[in-house]
Amino acid sequence: MIDVVESIRTYNAKRDPERLSRKYAVMRHDPFSFLRGTCPLFYARLPAPKVLAKSPPTWVCGDLHLENMGSYKGDNRLVYFDLNDFDEAALAPCTWELIRLLSSVHIAADSLQLSTEQADRLCGHFLSSYVAALRLGKARWIERDTATGMVGDLLGGLRGRLRPPFLDSRTERKGRLRKLRIDGKRALAVTEKQREKVTALIKRIGAKEDNPAFYRVLDVARRIAGTGSLGIERYAILVEGKGSPDGNYLLDLKQAIPSSLVPHLSIAQPGWSSEAERVVTVQRRMQAISPAFFRAVNMGRKSYVLRGLQPTADRVALTEWDGKLERLEGVLETMGKLTAWSQLRSSGRQGSATADQLIAFSEKRRWPAELRTLARDATKQVRRDWKTYAKAYDQGAFKL
Repeated sequence: MIDVVESIRTYNAKRDPERLSRKYAVMRHDPFSFLRGTCPLFYARLPAPKVLAKSPPTWVCGDLHLENMGSYKGDNRLVYFDLNDFDEAALAPCTWELIRLLSSVHIAADSLQLSTEQADRLCGHFLSSYVAALRLGKARWIERDTATGMVGDLLGGLRGRLRPPFLDSRTERKGRLRKLRIDGKRALAVTEKQREKVTALIKRIGAKEDNPAFYRVLDVARRIAGTGSLGIERYAILVEGKGSPDGNYLLDLKQAIPSSLVPHLSIAQPGWSSEAERVVTVQRRMQAISPAFFRAVNMGRKSYVLRGLQPTADRVALTEWDGKLERLEGVLETMGKLTAWSQLRSSGRQGSATADQLIAFSEKRRWPAELRTLARDATKQVRRDWKTYAKAYDQGAFKL
């Protein structure tokens, strides 16, 4: 028997209280925010029928939901739309990735003003697209020239986004100098000790690059972003880049913690040198192109993932489907393809199923319908757990 309140408090113990209190407040807002913030609980609740236990093992991002795909600029300077959060990455049955996405569709139905039937129809489009892409056995990708529908609108709208306005939205400028804006929404102040250790780390990284001056640190702040990861160590770093003030760059440094899937998996995992190495390695395998500045680093005894913060990073505005269900159907079809492509791209690596095994799985007929039923059951469980959480939150159980 799982104690929802104790499970959540235990998992989030020792996190930064200021940002953790924000996470708890966000999770109280609605079931979808709760789903985003309770990945460990979701997998602890997962049943063990054959469709979940016996499906081929693949590399998964582990936290796939409607808002975990988005745009980013790759290290080749082109903009892509793809899976974009790999904190929970692990080797798991391929259907674990699918059931979390399908459940997120049903759980988000209220906020998207969808009926149960419409949500189920979207799940059908996702699975049909996933199966068709898996059956072809060839991994492709989504970029600006190949994107359509709402995803195409997103990538097309990013064309005019420039660095100076992006910097202006995150920093305060005085003459030719910029400082990170400590607004309590995106950034919080750091201690001098935190500033010194982050600055020293970036200096060490820059010393190994062709242009060390690019990595000269101008400012550091504690970053506020995401839901599930709120409270872990995370920094926004302003560096010199290509020159002050408008050539400055922003970096994101995020502590990597163990995947919450692993305790529930019977599949043996590789012996990673660090949690950050796990995240970076799996993301590089699953994405068509890696983000700029992407790498695993160590700071003291902890490991972190470093990447660039970009003006081209964004998500599809799903609420703007304007009553035309086909617009959302197009997004879910794209997500189905991307999920299949990521599994094909990373197939045959350190225990993951081969492309031929994934193609064979796609040709089996029963599992999609079984998975849709399980996703509806999982949705009911998430809603029950959210009600338990909301009652406890209102009674002060999560005050820090």
